[in-house]
Parts: sequence; C-alpha cells; structure tokens
Amino acid sequence: MPINNGNIINKAAIATTSITHGLLNPEQARKFIQQTFEATNLAPLVRHVMRQSKSGEIDKIGIASRIIRGKKENSDDGYRAGVATKVIEYACKAVRLPWEITEETLRENIEGQQLEAIITNLMTAQIGVDMEDLYLNGDERAANAKDFSSSDTYAVGDYVKYNNNLYVYVAEHTAGSWNVAEVEEVGSVADIDFLKLNDGWIKQIGDNGHVYDASSENVMKLDIFYKMLQKLPNKYNNGKLRWLMSPKRAQEWELYLMNQVIEKGGAIPDNVYTQPVHIPTISCPSLGDDKIILTDPKNLVVVNTYDMKIRKTTEGKEAIMQDKRFYVCHMDYDAIIEETDATGIITGLPSLD
Repeated sequence: MPINNGNIINKAAIATTSITHGLLNPEQARKFIQQTFEATNLAPLVRHVMRQSKSGEIDKIGIASRIIRGKKENSDDGYRAGVATKVIEYACKAVRLPWEITEETLRENIEGQQLEAIITNLMTAQIGVDMEDLYLNGDERAANAKDFSSSDTYAVGDYVKYNNNLYVYVAEHTAGSWNVAEVEEVGSVADIDFLKLNDGWIKQIGDNGHVYDASSENVMKLDIFYKMLQKLPNKYNNGKLRWLMSPKRAQEWELYLMNQVIEKGGAIPDNVYTQPVHIPTISCPSLGDDKIILTDPKNLVVVNTYDMKIRKTTEGKEAIMQDKRFYVCHMDYDAIIEETDATGIITGLPSLD
C-alpha cells in the first residue's frame, strides 16, 4: 500500500480528510513511524520504542546463565535466581522536514490534484530513508568541521572541509599537504547540518563496541568475517546476528567469490555468498562501502516521542503572495544501542575492484 498521510489518519479512525491539523494522536504517530520504517530494509528489523518524554530511560532486563540448581526433598537452601535490571538513557533530538508546492504546479501537472498526495508519499518515504541514514551515520563531531589547513594536525575522527566536500580522518595527520589516504569522504559541506544532529550507531559502536580494523588486509576474504566474529563474546553468537553492509559491498563480495572459483576452480556453497560464516546479511544503502556492522538488529533501538506534527497551510501572507501550499513534519528521535558489547564493526575494508 502506498505511503500516504491521509491513509495514516484514516486508519487511525480520525474523522478528518486532510493533514491540515497538527499534533497526531499516539495511534496516528505510531502508524506514521511504522510507515517511514517500511521505506528501508533495516528499519523494520530494529527495536522501536515510543515515549511521552523527549529524554529518559529504557529498562534493560537481563538474566544470568547456569542458574539451575539441584533439588533436595523437603528442603529450601535459600537460593534464588536473580534478575538484573539496568537502564539505557535516551535523549531525543527534534527534527523537521519542510516542503512546498505551488498552486500552479498542482493545476498544470498531468497528475492534477493527485500530485499533492504523490509528493507527500515521496516525502514520507524520504523521511524513512533519511532517518535510517541518521541512525547509522549521525556524528555530532561533524559540527566542529573546519577548513583543511596544511599547518594543522588532525586526530582520527576529526572532520574537515576540503574542496566543498566533508571528510573524516581515519588516520593521524601531522602538519603537511592533503593526503586522501588519511580520510574518508562522508558527503558534501552541506551535509554537516544533517550529520551533526545526533550520534548514530556507527559512532557508538566505534566508541564502545568491538572493532576489527581491516586496513592491513590486501584483499577481501572470508577470514575477515571470522576475525570480526571472534571479537564478540560467544554468548551473542546465538543465531540472531546479522551482517549489515552496503549493497555495493555485498555485490562485490559475491563477485570476488565468483572470481575465486574462476581462477582456482572448485565450488563455493551458495550460502557463503549471502551468509558469510553462516550469518545472513542485510543490505543498507546508507552504510559506507568500507565498513560492515555485526549485531542482532533488535539490539539497535530507535526512540520516538508521540509529540509528532504534520501540518499543511494555504493561508498567511507568504502563501497568498507566492500562491503556494506549505507543509512540515516535526518529530523527535534518538538512536541508541541496548548492549554495545553485542556489537562489532569492521572498518578500513579493502576495495574489491
């Protein structure tokens, strides 16, 4: 079913035929978030939490292993298995997506008045795509990006602007000329306002999860996956883990395996193409080609609040003078991880070209 804000409101049993009104009720907000999640491969698989407050705590309940004890007839030794309770803190950031359509466009396009619904559908889907991009790649350090200077030194994780592009250092830089081997391009300078909104899962895993630096590897090979898996505690290797990688990385991995068969002969089991070391892959277009994440998708948590607004207006001086309709979607979000010890990331992956 196409994503449509009118459908969202109608399915929530609200007696209205427009999105003119602002604040969505909890059921409408939940349905809207659900439809934005459906725009990507990863979002439907992660854990979603809705909260009233913009900041707070989410309970994390854990149970230890080997807690069964022997039984003695007519006896109670006082042993009780405990339940460990912890909390994960979240702090939602307010974001918005505004857009506009001229009345002339609505009158003269081939779709007629249906164009408004089509554009709204596309914007709703793009919210889902952009939000997944933020969940993965958000990095508050981007706000500190400065123009590159050959007289400055840069640490790993520092952001710089160079030739209107945005880069992050992946190696230490001493004073000297620009060296493309030391940086990773993450977008254009215009993307700073987007990336700086919140720290995403890649930043959080890099800081507190398990990291395998594959920059010393000359070629992509199965051993890289094994080395990453070995860094995770064995208790998390329970059949729920998934490799998150870009479509290009997944496709080039398949090409690499096929070339190995052509060059060396023999055969490779079909599942190795899509399940390296027996762990399925999830295609994530927002993920860089040089990294792969390993975790249970349910370990990744998206928090939204019910304070969500979708507004449209055709009134006011600006709308009248410009003959336009103005729209805006307001929402709050945070991307957190339930257990960073259950996450891993491969960085510095070699090119498969």
